[in-house]
Amino acid sequence: MPNELIYLDYNATTPIHPEVAEAMKPFIDLYFGNPSSSHAYGVQSKLAIEKARVQLASLLNCAPEEIIFTSGGSESNNYAIKGYAFANAYKGKHLITTAIEHPAVSEVFAYLAQKGFEVTVLPVTQDGVVEPSSLQKALRPDTILVSIMHANNEVGVIQPIAQLAALAHATGAAFHCDGAQSVGKIETRVDALGVDMLSIAAHKFYGPKGIGALYVKKGIVLEKLIHGANHERNRRAGTENLLEIVGLGKAAEVALRDLEKNEQHMAAMRDLFESKLKLQLPSLVINGAKALRLPNTSSVSIPKVEANLLLDELDHIAASAGAACHTDDIEVSSVLKAMVVPLEIAMGTLRFSTGIHTTQADIEKASQSFITAVKRFSSDEVEKPVFIPFDGVVKLTHYTSGGGCACKLKPQDLEEVLKNIPISTDPKVLVGAETSDDAAVYKLTNDLALVKTLDFFTPIVDDPFYFGAIAATNALSDIYAMGAKPIFALNIVGFPEKRLPLSVLEQILKGAQSKADEAGISILGGHSIQDNEPKYGMVVSGLVHPDKILRNVGAHEGDVLVLTKSIGVGIISSAIKKGAVDAQLNDYVTKLMSTLNKTAAEIMLQYQVHACTDVTGFGLMGHLREMVLNTSMGVQLESEKVKVIPEAHTLALAGYIPGGTINNQKFVAKEVDWPASMSDLQQLILCDAQTSGGLLIAVAANDAHTMILQMQQAGVDAHAIGTFSNVWAGRIQVV
Repeated sequence: MPNELIYLDYNATTPIHPEVAEAMKPFIDLYFGNPSSSHAYGVQSKLAIEKARVQLASLLNCAPEEIIFTSGGSESNNYAIKGYAFANAYKGKHLITTAIEHPAVSEVFAYLAQKGFEVTVLPVTQDGVVEPSSLQKALRPDTILVSIMHANNEVGVIQPIAQLAALAHATGAAFHCDGAQSVGKIETRVDALGVDMLSIAAHKFYGPKGIGALYVKKGIVLEKLIHGANHERNRRAGTENLLEIVGLGKAAEVALRDLEKNEQHMAAMRDLFESKLKLQLPSLVINGAKALRLPNTSSVSIPKVEANLLLDELDHIAASAGAACHTDDIEVSSVLKAMVVPLEIAMGTLRFSTGIHTTQADIEKASQSFITAVKRFSSDEVEKPVFIPFDGVVKLTHYTSGGGCACKLKPQDLEEVLKNIPISTDPKVLVGAETSDDAAVYKLTNDLALVKTLDFFTPIVDDPFYFGAIAATNALSDIYAMGAKPIFALNIVGFPEKRLPLSVLEQILKGAQSKADEAGISILGGHSIQDNEPKYGMVVSGLVHPDKILRNVGAHEGDVLVLTKSIGVGIISSAIKKGAVDAQLNDYVTKLMSTLNKTAAEIMLQYQVHACTDVTGFGLMGHLREMVLNTSMGVQLESEKVKVIPEAHTLALAGYIPGGTINNQKFVAKEVDWPASMSDLQQLILCDAQTSGGLLIAVAANDAHTMILQMQQAGVDAHAIGTFSNVWAGRIQVV
């Protein structure tokens, strides 16, 4: 990792403690036996597991036999809640939880609600505390289980668990507690808390990931979650994860030994951080500040500033916008909603969490960086623009909250808005808002029509020059798709002059100019505004004969569907922003998106082309939907013939899927017949939101082969991907 990166995201995960790593080493190669085996190798492994059980039991102050090892906090929560509910349903089916639980708890209760259980969700105060009186009112004779977290992962608020558990027990209900954020940070003795079950995650207190445990009080009956052999005293089947169990045990031992020292250090660092922020940011809100909190957690909000933008500005600080599991979710977290934090404050919330390795120097640098970033966004005074020579190291995607899908509105939302906008009745409007075409066409004379389009978006690559080039290429593509010739363009710019030097804007404009030169047109000025995010695009004008306009509808029976570029750039662009793409792939995708559709357009005009569009934000399937919707034609898409950038599959599997791609999949669902054998991941790739994608062409069957061959010889990666027919009228049949 970069030396300058300051890690303040210890609630998301912690590094493995050196003593933990050392304890695990012998179990990588030396002690590898199956704990269920009776020979010496198995015995050594079994003893190591039982030692770890004792170590964790000491931290929790329980009996070793009350510890069950699991794969982590999520499994522990699932086992405790489902296991107890199903085993004790004969007593009643009423369950209680809270509005601030981690999804590993809230989603379990949502599942049980679908299985016939009744779930009551308790509110919290504005400080994030579950009031005992609220639980008291919710408890009923048929309540069998209450599940309330010990400490909240987002705001750090600690609940009065002992008091809450006593209330539950008074009515005969069992009490489960998600202790993932508290165990190892503060004293978490199960006898003092009075809980019946407690979930533990090792990676939250300097142990390895993928291992956890569930404390189950003697006498508590759970239905098995994982069936198989009789491991873990027949409570959790599966050969034990020896290596990581050893790590969990050692982490528990170290946590117990250093608990007071670590708690004091983390609190000192957290308090120093908050004091520095409060001193210079009077509008700062600290969520849950009036309640008892974890010593390391600071949830801070800046009114009217979007958290994702702040987080991108602080690219040298590891922190979280809300809960770590929802870093890319632009919606207000359920925790802040439950605390009734006003929207203008909640949207500007970041979580910083300190750890045992946090230094005063880290806090000094992080607090100053945060203060500087906030002042850039919230200052009412526009500072004098700075012109600093561009040094080629600006990562432009870090200055936007866009996730690689060019920030398109949801297509279904856009359609809803546009249907209420009056349609032009001017007879000279040949193509207007009544269609889904990307450009408008206005008749000038019997032999000449004006084509005009506008497109702009936020950065999907880091280099400013190539961002400008890609944005220009994307805008020009609309003109080419209409069968027109571009004649000139205008710039449209949104620029954060308080965040970036003006030389970056110069590079963006130079990139756009390079594509205008390639297209043979001039850029004749434009319009710019101050914006918190960099945005760039072009208004492009072109000319076409009124009788030769290409629309996205008009395909004939038997036409071949041709695509001129590979897809997958939306997924890869999302990965670029996260730093998950190497230089070679980055360069390839950048060049692909900045390749004009000029050559493909010039060649297609030599053949019988009946319809054309370009593949951009609504993806291949979204634009194909436009070609068949409300027409007598449908299309059979041969999915294996659609060229996908190979790395897009791997990155999609890793979760780098932009929101626009997911929206596209939902948008086309009614018109697409997916094969049963096609996975959801494959569907998403075909729906991937593209930037400056290829042309999608409906060409007469007798011309298709020759046209494709000519394009390929000219360097265009054209290929046939389907066939039009009225057999599938208005539908897309994917095979």
